[in-house]
Amino acid sequence: MRLCSRLVTMVLALICGTVNAAAIRNANLFNDYVLGANDDNSTGLVDIGFNIDFYSVKSKNHLYINNNGNVTFFNKLSTFSPFGLINNSFPMIAPFFADVDTRGNGSGLVRYGTDTIAGHKVFGVNWINVGYFNSASNKLNSFQLILTDRSETGAGNFDMEFNYDKILWESGSASDGVNGVGGSPATVGYTDGDRNDFEFAGSRKTRAFLDSSSTGLIHGRQNSNVDGRYIFHVRSGQVIHIPEPTTFALLGLGLLATFATRRRKV
Repeated sequence: MRLCSRLVTMVLALICGTVNAAAIRNANLFNDYVLGANDDNSTGLVDIGFNIDFYSVKSKNHLYINNNGNVTFFNKLSTFSPFGLINNSFPMIAPFFADVDTRGNGSGLVRYGTDTIAGHKVFGVNWINVGYFNSASNKLNSFQLILTDRSETGAGNFDMEFNYDKILWESGSASDGVNGVGGSPATVGYTDGDRNDFEFAGSRKTRAFLDSSSTGLIHGRQNSNVDGRYIFHVRSGQVIHIPEPTTFALLGLGLLATFATRRRKV
């Protein structure tokens, strides 16, 4: 009986651990297209399958997917060292803006596509098990961006969802990182390219987003009951809820972080 009890406890612990860590939705949903192994490249304009209104981005149904952990709407972005989103001059959604390099042996590739979740059209981008510059794959990150059509609540309405299962590196060597840590770490958040900007407070702070930190992305949540999942509701062109510091540990001083220098990669 005692042995059975221990086995049950172990099984439940494994199940609960799996559930708590599974912020990324079924990655097989978004394998329609792939961005080949590269460093700092982008897709062409991609059709997301529905219209969204995002501040200055009105009735837009196309975007660019940039290998370095972000999407943009009007131009591709090859910049690899993360910069501050505050006062940025173009709209951008960045689940993990850092120097992703998928050329290394063992690194996954950026994949994307459309599907349906809970009756809603969705567009998703997977950065699953991706490495960092320069072709390093000794540490891999897994994160995901999902845009969900919520036009039943109003034309152009949608949800943004950032999902994280594993964040083991934060910077590439061209961003002064050493073994994936330090230098100019990742920026996470969004901006409309004008006055509406939001950064997670750990942006560009060493080790703040790593799994090993208490402030790691896999340990927080927003508008979700799953650790590692952050959902933002965009209605009438605006994000309608910015989390309070008491409910979102990563909000705060990161908004004051200095901009990282944009440099040419060598």
